[in-house]
Amino acid sequence: MIKSEILVPLLNANEPEARLVSIHAKDGQSVEKGALLFTIETTKAAAEVESPEAGFLRLVAKEGDTLAVGDRLAYLTETADEPLPQASNPSSSLITHHSSLLAPSSLRITTPARLLAKNLGIDLATLPTDRLVTESVIRELTGGAKASMPMLDGVDPQKSILVYGGGGHAKTILSMIQALGSYQIAGVVDDGIAAGERVLGIPVLGGGDVISALAAQGLRLAANGVGGILDHRIRFKIFELLESAGFSFPALVHPRATVEPSARVGEGTQVFAHAYVGSETVLHPRCMVNTGAVVSHECVIGSYSHIAPGALLAGLVHVGERTLVGMGATTAIGVHIGSGVRIGNEAAILADVPDRTIIQAGKIWSGELS
Repeated sequence: MIKSEILVPLLNANEPEARLVSIHAKDGQSVEKGALLFTIETTKAAAEVESPEAGFLRLVAKEGDTLAVGDRLAYLTETADEPLPQASNPSSSLITHHSSLLAPSSLRITTPARLLAKNLGIDLATLPTDRLVTESVIRELTGGAKASMPMLDGVDPQKSILVYGGGGHAKTILSMIQALGSYQIAGVVDDGIAAGERVLGIPVLGGGDVISALAAQGLRLAANGVGGILDHRIRFKIFELLESAGFSFPALVHPRATVEPSARVGEGTQVFAHAYVGSETVLHPRCMVNTGAVVSHECVIGSYSHIAPGALLAGLVHVGERTLVGMGATTAIGVHIGSGVRIGNEAAILADVPDRTIIQAGKIWSGELS
């Protein structure tokens, strides 16, 4: 029996479509009321979709889909193998309906695509209005043309570092680098900010298209300034993009953080102000220990994992790869938290957590949600 439908909500009255960024549960998985199921975004907003009630999740949409408001994301059913209606998603009819509400001259375009079009000298009036225009659409229409490439004027590439990102996390990274005084900041790369603008006084050199040109001028060090809370895969992709262009990632430890001498900090790892990293703790490459977090003695934090502000990990805690431990979360001593786990803010972890588990904010984990 189908208990309920989960539909794409309206995030912005002027945007009838949204992109499904992440699916946080598996098809057929039992979920509780309030469980995090989906992350969706439009060009101006992002939101998380929670389960309206307990049941078994039966997926209709897939990650990366662009869906109309009112499209089905999933059903909640009484059993894991409940048959679904044949016409499981009215996407095409809804998209046609919503598109018909738009004037022929209406243009739906993401901010990065708008900036790329500007850099390439493209008249926005020539762009298609029958779809959401993204960077990939712009490149397809222009045969892969590139924006003009920046030059590193007055910058010593051997002593300089590039920061990818211009948002809040990047601003913290920029301030950290300036406080360290070990590197000159070559500039900022951000797909959503026009070249020539400034972030905390640092010039924006362009979007991802300019990375290869910067590397060709001898720049080799970079810092990932994207936190990726809503979609952590974005952070991974940025590391891959920079690495493929020949960049490496120095560990960055804020001078107001405390890292015991016996702790080991991997390349690309970021430790923020007022964080504490205890004796013989291992921070594997590219993880984050955010502002005011405590990672006690002999902990092990896996690659790409994020210990959020104010989290408190007792001694001997092991955290797998690509896991988020939310703000103010606490753990018992010696627990093992798996890979791909999402722990909500202020949750209490009293027992081991299996891979890919999602624990809601404020919950107590003792082997099952309570």
